[in-house]
Amino acid sequence: MDSVTPTVHSAGHGPHDNDSFHHHHSHGPASIHPGHHHLLTVEDLSVSFRSYSDGRFFETAQVETQVISGLSLSVHEGEILAVVGASGAGKTLLADAILGLFEPNATVRGRIWFDGQLQDASSLARLRGRAIALVPQSVESLDPLMKVGRQVEGQPQGRADAAKRRLRRQQLFARYDLDESVASLYPHQLSGGMARRVLLCCALMEDPKLVVADEPTPGLDLPLALKAMEDFRFLAQQGTGVLLITHDIELALKTADRVAVFKDGTVVEETSVESFASPQQLRHPFSRALWHALPEHDFAVAEDGGLPGAMSADSGQLPAPMASAIAGAGALVNETTPGDAAGTGDAAGAGCAAAQDEMVRKGDREKGGAR
Repeated sequence: MDSVTPTVHSAGHGPHDNDSFHHHHSHGPASIHPGHHHLLTVEDLSVSFRSYSDGRFFETAQVETQVISGLSLSVHEGEILAVVGASGAGKTLLADAILGLFEPNATVRGRIWFDGQLQDASSLARLRGRAIALVPQSVESLDPLMKVGRQVEGQPQGRADAAKRRLRRQQLFARYDLDESVASLYPHQLSGGMARRVLLCCALMEDPKLVVADEPTPGLDLPLALKAMEDFRFLAQQGTGVLLITHDIELALKTADRVAVFKDGTVVEETSVESFASPQQLRHPFSRALWHALPEHDFAVAEDGGLPGAMSADSGQLPAPMASAIAGAGALVNETTPGDAAGTGDAAGAGCAAAQDEMVRKGDREKGGAR
């Protein structure tokens, strides 16, 4: 696997107003730039999968299927960025790339900076479970044969570390209203809400700077989902960046500071929630279509079957295509056999990272890669 040595972002942000438009996005009230860089920057990310085409025996050729193309987005410290798109569109592949989790038949290209440092697959794997944490969409990622307390605390290195981890877990349980007795329970003894709070505790054991929440409220109606989102708002208020992956535009608009609109394997617009107050404030036709499709806007659909409220490409108002926005982008996050990087790093101190890794791999095998 080719690699890129992590370096300081050489094209660092110069001083600018937090409400300015730059790096393909506009800002919200919570957008801040300590050190003149974003907490997370993804530039020109592309993900494809190699497979064998249909053909006669001994004549089958390998083909490359592109799933994500030219994707760029940024997360600021202390904000929630919601990535909104249809189920099965490939949003979870974005989470995998940020976490350094790739399937052996995947080819991943692009650039990812974290806290001002250019990353590769190996360095992202070292950050996983520590500076970058995952809150998975399924409570099945918890080990059914291990007590909850031990799963949250992870594997300690010696007695002193064990005591430190136990104290940290107790603090997290107290924060999220989990009784100390829960530590002695198995996952099947937890209610759905308790299990989700346990998953959040797993993610926060190492006090991460960035939390990636992949569809954290499946099956919940809007009031219950909003209640669950209060935990992520608390994290953002403490300075943690939150990347919320969801297909629920209503939830995103009520919870997030900014929204990245995901369509056809890329982010077509990244803007503040306030921009959704009016379709005239949205730059891309698909974002405007989402606005018109909201219940309070009567689910409007254009008579010609096209996108309602869309701007004409001839008007000159549409932004340049995302794939061409990064001139000369070619730094390699990962290529050929990225599966080798998934297990990189010391297992000690990773909290529930091992369980999260296995959950992601299981989901990949079951869903065939594109999600």
